[in-house]
Amino acid sequence: MYYRDPGLLVPGARATPWRSAASAEFIGFTGLGTVGEDMPFTGVELGWRLARPAWGHGYATEAALAALEYGFDIVGLPEIVAVTMAGNLRSQAVMRRIGMTSDPAGDFDDPDVDEGPLRRHVLYRKRRDPEN
Repeated sequence: MYYRDPGLLVPGARATPWRSAASAEFIGFTGLGTVGEDMPFTGVELGWRLARPAWGHGYATEAALAALEYGFDIVGLPEIVAVTMAGNLRSQAVMRRIGMTSDPAGDFDDPDVDEGPLRRHVLYRKRRDPEN
């Protein structure tokens, strides 16, 4: 389990910092932000970054679900996207666990990354449940 740490919020930041409820140790960030104009798709992107010791404990899934709920239920977004490097299988697994679907037609080479194995990125999408 984790908790939001408002003491770590940075004015203008688009991500929420989290700490472990058990140890109060900083574990990472999760948030929503507008996709940059240089990307080949538009929308609101869900992102996370966790400290390596926090990997494999379900924190990313739990925090990503909270961010999706906020984006859909509070903000009223029709769709949320997520992006990761093609080789980042852990993040892709989180995307699938939270109900996102791969959009291979939207996969792209990140213009900010030099040629090489880290350049190819995959796009996942989730639409708001029409029942809500």
